[in-house]
Amino acid sequence: MNGWWRAGLAALLLTVSSPAAPAAPAEPAAPVEPAASPDGRPAACSPRTSLAGFSDALDKTAFAGTRVAGLSALSARGNSRVLALTDNTDADEARVYELAVRSAPGRVGAAVRDVTVLRRPDGTPYTGADFDGEGLVAEPAGTVLASSEREPSIRRFRLSDGRQTAELPVPRRFRIAPAGQAAANQTFESLTTAPDGRTLYAGLEGPLEADGHDAANRGLLRILRYGGTPGAFAPRAQYAYRADPGLGLAELAALDRHHLLALERGYTAGVGNTVRIYRVSLHGAPDVTALPSLTEAGAGVFAAKRLLVDLADCPPSGATSPQPQPNPLLDNVEGMTLPGHRTLLLVSDDNASARQITRLYALRLE
Repeated sequence: MNGWWRAGLAALLLTVSSPAAPAAPAEPAAPVEPAASPDGRPAACSPRTSLAGFSDALDKTAFAGTRVAGLSALSARGNSRVLALTDNTDADEARVYELAVRSAPGRVGAAVRDVTVLRRPDGTPYTGADFDGEGLVAEPAGTVLASSEREPSIRRFRLSDGRQTAELPVPRRFRIAPAGQAAANQTFESLTTAPDGRTLYAGLEGPLEADGHDAANRGLLRILRYGGTPGAFAPRAQYAYRADPGLGLAELAALDRHHLLALERGYTAGVGNTVRIYRVSLHGAPDVTALPSLTEAGAGVFAAKRLLVDLADCPPSGATSPQPQPNPLLDNVEGMTLPGHRTLLLVSDDNASARQITRLYALRLE
């Protein structure tokens, strides 16, 4: 078992602020809502997880003239900084926000510190018309990889000026129909890199047309593994993943080359969201690149997964929701990252809607 799973993980209490301009000092906002049991320990969500806290401080705010909304992916840059990618809509420019996380005795705080507009090689900004940001990986060289589920694509951008410097190859069948077999808005929702820096995973939110669903309405999905050097990633293998009935694969976070955390999410009108996190092992899972369809694949073909936490089982801890939810703590959770491999951070995408919330969560893993 990975040593990280045996380590005790510190609780994280996040606070967020939005200065009026990038040059303004970053001051933490009010503390997150505490999530504690009567004896003062973090509130248990499952045998392996507890809720350290959550924050709604980013909800319906602005930074440097931009809406802090539609946050669909997170990627940690060490222990002190986290990047957040927008799921931009309409004429909004595609952008990445930088959150600075600061520690102090008894608390941890964070603030929005900067924003980078993502631009084409010619310097013009991507917008919601041609870029649907969903997955994000921060790279050591001051660049990021960002996936768009519109084509889909995986592009590299410089954080210094936001310009695109490269684009990774995508297998033809992963393209949206009729160019390929993927459904619109069901492609590269997740993106993560292993700690070795040489392994990249991109996961489909929904099944390819040839793969579909099984008799229990479980989506038969593919996770694409890239390998090589970071500057020259190329597709190396595909793995089969079976999502829960009615849920899609919203995010991945790599623990190592063979183990992932998978965030599955769904929504039912009038009921609310379902958000579950699984620990996934690719050990022994075959490469299914050559399989024309997963419909007839045996159970042994699919990656093994084990439930880590269903977010609905966490204590509400004072959370409120503007729409019906099984637990008012829930919303449209899409982003996930492991800063320092010690605490699991989640963020919900409010889709710039008054009936949804931009909420930042911190989970402690026991």
